[in-house]
Amino acid sequence: MISLHTCPLAVLGGKETGGMNVYVRDLSRELIRRGVCVDVFTRSQNPAIKRVSHALGSGARVIHVPAGPEAPIDKYLVFDHISEFVNGVLSFARQEGLSYDLIHSHYWLSGWAARELRAEWGAPIVHMFHTLGHMKNIIAQSEQEREHEQRIEVERQIMDFADRLIAATPMERAQMAWLYGANPAKISVVPCGVDLSLFAAKDKTEAKAFIGIPPQQRLVLFVGRIEPLKGIDTLIRAVDIVLQRHADWKESLALLIIGGSPDDSPETRSQEMNRLQELREELGLTDWVAFLGAKAQDTLPYYYSAADVLVVPSHYESFGMVALEAMACGTPVIASKVGGLSLSVQDGVTGYLVPDRDPTSLADRIEWILSNPQLAAVIGQQASEWARRFRWPSVANRIQEIYEEVLSQEADVAVGQQMCQRESCP
Repeated sequence: MISLHTCPLAVLGGKETGGMNVYVRDLSRELIRRGVCVDVFTRSQNPAIKRVSHALGSGARVIHVPAGPEAPIDKYLVFDHISEFVNGVLSFARQEGLSYDLIHSHYWLSGWAARELRAEWGAPIVHMFHTLGHMKNIIAQSEQEREHEQRIEVERQIMDFADRLIAATPMERAQMAWLYGANPAKISVVPCGVDLSLFAAKDKTEAKAFIGIPPQQRLVLFVGRIEPLKGIDTLIRAVDIVLQRHADWKESLALLIIGGSPDDSPETRSQEMNRLQELREELGLTDWVAFLGAKAQDTLPYYYSAADVLVVPSHYESFGMVALEAMACGTPVIASKVGGLSLSVQDGVTGYLVPDRDPTSLADRIEWILSNPQLAAVIGQQASEWARRFRWPSVANRIQEIYEEVLSQEADVAVGQQMCQRESCP
């Protein structure tokens, strides 16, 4: 596994940590249960962290490879250190006497590294993008939010040279073909998974006690990275509308935002975190909107279970794993009708879909959920049942089938080349 720019063991909610980290970690764990030996290579961002970690369990390792400054840096600066990263991976493999049967790379930076590794090892590449730069540019509202053309071109080349591409939804498969000219024949659609042993409903009163809020609290929850495409400003404005409509809820309603580092100084906080905190002050919502920062994943089921509703107001999501985690905990979800969210959330069944960038429509649905607890309970139950379709063993079955297909095709090509060589002999 190549997860170059972000470590699967990192605390979620940071600038570069989210669903992809969970995906790499949980898929690796599921594969080792099946007897597949997995090494996950990532760039070292802290010299104090052990170079080799066995935190994923016996049979899997996370190897932190020094490449550039051992600190968090911008992803476009990471690109300049890919060759150094590749050399570190190759050096580790030589020292361990290892050869790899297959490379599974994640995100565009890892795909570029995989190309160099394939040249050395001859192992086929299975690649998953998790997000597409072209799609992020379509919804960007400012030049600062746009992805560089470098990323778009690298993604296009990865789609050309990878042996197999994995899309989380049929929609993402179509986007690869339409926007990049990718060959649909080598794109397999496999949804993301959810760990049902971790994400399961907890008693709401106990969950609220665990996170430190009173049992009568009406709780709206957001979980994710703090960046413009997540649409958190729309959610804050929607909560403001709800409070204007229901003055009697001012003693009991709260919005909790999990992600980012809100306690940093204004100089070191992200631009988006500063913008959102300023919006909170501007709307007079200091007492109703709380920024909690990043949280360990084993605490998230308590937050999901305590919440009356999880809101995913994103402008773009290739899948939306947070929505699936909340549904597994029996929590209704309100999500923007964009990308993979429009497929993973069943409107009126497991939650509701609303137009993105529309705080009034979002406020309508939040108000509806909070005003109808019995309906919310039914939706939550249906959401929990729906989430079972995405359990990791089922997802990993399909991924392993793809590995075997790719390896079989590689073997067929090798046999064909040998036959051609024999036929050319005198």
